[in-house]
Amino acid sequence: MRRILQWLRAMAFALVCSSGFGAVDINSANRAQLEAVCGVGTEVAERILLARQQGPFKDWADLMARVPGMGAASAARLSANGMTVVGLP
Repeated sequence: MRRILQWLRAMAFALVCSSGFGAVDINSANRAQLEAVCGVGTEVAERILLARQQGPFKDWADLMARVPGMGAASAARLSANGMTVVGLP
């Protein structure tokens, strides 16, 4: 029974993450589009939007430098989940 519940949770998580899957460019996305990317919650979306007020992100390195708490692992996860910076995954 426990394995079935674990499997069901994993499938539900996969479904939630895949439901909003599609290329989302960080420089043009609004709050709802950012939050639709699996791994971006309200707090991360807010940090992205605040940093974006200084100007568009040039590349992933610029994103990691300007968004507090955004490291290489987070950026790689967001890229794998459909986020792009100037069209680049």
